[in-house]
Amino acid sequence: MADAFEGASVGEQLIEACRRNNTDLLTEIIQGCKSDKEISHLMNNTTSVMGNHLYHEAALQGNYEIIDMLLDQPEFECDPINRAEGDTPLHSAIRWINSEPPAQRDFGNALVEMMLEAGSSTRVKNKAKLTPYQLVDPRNTGLRELIQRHEYTALNAGDFVGADEIQQPKANTNAQFDVQAEEESDDDAEFSGSDDEERAEWERRRNAKKGR
Repeated sequence: MADAFEGASVGEQLIEACRRNNTDLLTEIIQGCKSDKEISHLMNNTTSVMGNHLYHEAALQGNYEIIDMLLDQPEFECDPINRAEGDTPLHSAIRWINSEPPAQRDFGNALVEMMLEAGSSTRVKNKAKLTPYQLVDPRNTGLRELIQRHEYTALNAGDFVGADEIQQPKANTNAQFDVQAEEESDDDAEFSGSDDEERAEWERRRNAKKGR
């Protein structure tokens, strides 16, 4: 595969792989790296002459498969900023979706959803002061709703507790015995123990209370 790019630098090959969704070439370059650190450096720091990172190049073409591979690489940066527009790759993906016919929207939404789940931020503003959401074609309501749902989930993460997580108070199995003991204690207080007749009367009243 590398023979087809004889004379091209590794960086140029990586950019070509991301532009053309060439997963075989990307795999070959990754396998040729000696460490995760080298992979991270190449994936995060390789840029085109226009100042786009690899992630931007793939996102501008809507290349789902190559983006999926990039996101699997060690310590991959999800929000690099390009030089021209100050876009993140999420901005770039939305620019691509906006340029495509409506028939591509479901695919585009799936691409954006994968990027969001991998950690792409919806809050970064580009040089035009636009977030990715603000860049979405207003007619693409599905994508706008997708981004809003993700933002809502991210904002409220940890604020909700499932019903199965709520600890119910433990029933006091001794409660009925405590009541009975209290009643018996009150009964006992009626008897001073100083007279046999008083004791007999106390026993009669006590047994009557218990239905004996």
